[in-house]
Amino acid sequence: MLKSLHIGRYVSKPEDLRSVAGFLEAIGFERVPSESDHSVIFSAPIGLLSINALSREYPREMLNRLQDVNRLIVIEVANPDVVFEIAQKRKLKLLLDKTSPTTGERSFSVELPGEIIVTIHGKPREVPAGFEGALAAKGKRFAIVVARFNSFITERLLQGALDGLRRSGAKPKDVDVVRVPGSFEIPSAARAFADSKRYDAVICLGCLLRGDTAHYDVIVNEVTRGIGQSAQESGVPHAFGVLTCGTLEQAIDRAGLKMGNKGFEAALAAVEMASLKKAVTRRPAAVSKGSRRSATGARPSKRTSRRKRKS
Repeated sequence: MLKSLHIGRYVSKPEDLRSVAGFLEAIGFERVPSESDHSVIFSAPIGLLSINALSREYPREMLNRLQDVNRLIVIEVANPDVVFEIAQKRKLKLLLDKTSPTTGERSFSVELPGEIIVTIHGKPREVPAGFEGALAAKGKRFAIVVARFNSFITERLLQGALDGLRRSGAKPKDVDVVRVPGSFEIPSAARAFADSKRYDAVICLGCLLRGDTAHYDVIVNEVTRGIGQSAQESGVPHAFGVLTCGTLEQAIDRAGLKMGNKGFEAALAAVEMASLKKAVTRRPAAVSKGSRRSATGARPSKRTSRRKRKS
């Protein structure tokens, strides 16, 4: 019989409405489409209705304000620390902040414009320690595939990539460069380098500028698909340094001017991914290959071993 629960809060000023709506969107609420220009509706994954008794632990100022229940909103989040930082950046007034010594759950209350009180609570989740590749190119080999088409851009990308490899510790003898006619030919050359198994990563550099026909869209899709497919099927990391720009000015900005050099960034990505691959392959397996135990944990008997030899 019950279909939904909708509890509204009211503010008197339009600017307060915009401020409250901005805060709710910043912490993850999803705005529901509405034709009204004086209200904003949000949805959450789970809606609950709670009825509570006021606690004497609350400060007197907060107790006085909570007497008017229309001012209170209670929100449960996955990580209250993140929401607390958002509230601080928005300079919201903090009314209460406490952490349970037994469960570790944090609860804090802030005041939004329009005298709305929001109580945020949740238990921060422990994130497992991860690992990542290092920017260490020493001892690794790299292949760079660079397109000759739009060479006044791609050569700048190449110089940026070589600079990135050098700064990461790569030796000139460990870097091979091949030039292909255009960006469309990059995936084929990259696949040849990857299949040779002599390189730790392949760096793909090119420049595509949008024209008046659909040729640009066709080439962009094929180049992207080809490079990605080569990386997935060969298992060798590929760095995507192919510019796909609408204008020549955009390409120049990304080849060494105010947007940085994307060739340099592609080289650093290749170094990190090559290092990450080695780190992954060096991690111990869940079950050692040399283990002679069966699935039940028992070692094979000598009698069973003899039978296998005779057969």
